[in-house]
Amino acid sequence: MLIFIDESGDSGLKIGAGSSKYFTVVLVAFEDADEALAMDARISLLRKEQGLPDDFEFHFSKMKPGHRRTFLQAIAPCSFFYFAIVINKAKLTGHQFQQKDSFYKYTCGLIFENAKPQLSDATVVIDESGSQDFIRELKTYLVRRLNDESGKCFIKKVKMQTSTKSNLLQLADMIVGSVARSYGGKKDSRECRNLIAHREIHVQFWPE
Repeated sequence: MLIFIDESGDSGLKIGAGSSKYFTVVLVAFEDADEALAMDARISLLRKEQGLPDDFEFHFSKMKPGHRRTFLQAIAPCSFFYFAIVINKAKLTGHQFQQKDSFYKYTCGLIFENAKPQLSDATVVIDESGSQDFIRELKTYLVRRLNDESGKCFIKKVKMQTSTKSNLLQLADMIVGSVARSYGGKKDSRECRNLIAHREIHVQFWPE
């Protein structure tokens, strides 16, 4: 199993003064290497279909709405699934959420506990250009907490890649962007997420 992780937003709690309203994390999973390779090939082909350079990076926040739709429509038939967690920062209470480490650790715990029944011998790939605090806390959580005493191996390996060179991390970026936008309150906020809704296992909005 291969898992790709990406985030949207930040841990800051000064909403209205520069901090994002929500912090969103997505976990995109492929049951086996063949499914991941098929997705990788489909994204590479999409660049050719769209006349884009081979090194073009699909990045949700930098793309026009029509280009986002084209990407999501292209990848929707491929075999994958995803979980997401959306942290509603306005409702957070407790001193621990004032600290970045605790904030990220709690977020990592929520999404991986939700996904745990689906995990087996997974290799987790993190975007090395993401938040270093988030990367550190995610790796700590996975190594120390996820594999339990039952003897089952949920996480086999954790590694980092550069999103500019990874189609599948770019996929995770497009999906986390779609989920995050669905909570933005704009007229077309659900459009992108609806295109991949059949690949969605669970999206937790916390706290309610």
